Amino acid sequence: MNHDEPAAVRPSTLAWVTRHLEAGERIVRTRALHGGITAEMRKLTVGTRGRGTRDLVLRTFVDTEHAEDWLTREACALTALPGTGVPAPGLVAVDPAAEHCEYPSLLMTHLDGRPILDDHGLETRLPLLARQLVAIHAVRSVERPREYAALTTPETVVTPRSADVAVWAAAIDVIRRPAPAYEGRFLHRDFQPGNVLFDVSPSTSAGARITGVVDWAGASWGPTDLDVAHCSTNLALLHGPAWGQRFAEAYEEAGGLLASTASERLYWQVRDSLAASEELELVAQPWRAAGKTRLTTRVVEERLDTYLTALMDALG
Repeated sequence: MNHDEPAAVRPSTLAWVTRHLEAGERIVRTRALHGGITAEMRKLTVGTRGRGTRDLVLRTFVDTEHAEDWLTREACALTALPGTGVPAPGLVAVDPAAEHCEYPSLLMTHLDGRPILDDHGLETRLPLLARQLVAIHAVRSVERPREYAALTTPETVVTPRSADVAVWAAAIDVIRRPAPAYEGRFLHRDFQPGNVLFDVSPSTSAGARITGVVDWAGASWGPTDLDVAHCSTNLALLHGPAWGQRFAEAYEEAGGLLASTASERLYWQVRDSLAASEELELVAQPWRAAGKTRLTTRVVEERLDTYLTALMDALG
């Protein structure tokens, strides 16, 4: 088996993966995948009996107390998605409690394509992202995912040093209120450009096509506004505040339904923006590793502040 050291699969995990291959197959190459925040990702090239190859992806959680829950959620989501039209990996095997592997692990099929984080071509990709999210929210699974969790509280928000304290205080007051009533839908919970694969190169926008949506560890049941707000926040940080504001419009143009009043929509938008304040460095680091080197913590702080201010100004 050929691999570089960071991509090496641990012995017990390797044995577990091998047990889930077809007769006569073997792993011939492994490669570390980059861009994830919470898990180790490896692409496994499998030699088939016909002397061809196929690829699988191994996700391993090494250091998190939430691994079992996340992998169970992901496995359930991947089981529910076939036949829905949502391009997601196929589940091969899962060991959420590390009964067979060194660490909690999930094995799935590999999807072609790659995330595109460049500003160029975003005008074309934005409606594609919106239509894809509408399709996710239309999923009707036999087993409903667990209810969403919103962990951010007024006490955990991190106000940027250069921000208008009064604006942020007003935003924090928004999430002190009870969450608006909503009609639940199937949620991805981390739908954003880094988790969407395209078949087009970063330098070309014509003919762009989504080939996959990955990272279903947060799959939940809740308001569509929550997924839309999360993608909007990520677009604002990655491409600029104006793009965050445009995504909700694109979602509705694609047939998606959001909360009926501006104040209800603001609640979810503000809640996700404030949640981002707690992990800006964690969010920006993979983007810099992917080539967006100018997205320093200071830059994303400023973008988040500008975006949140615009949300609050829109309410009047």
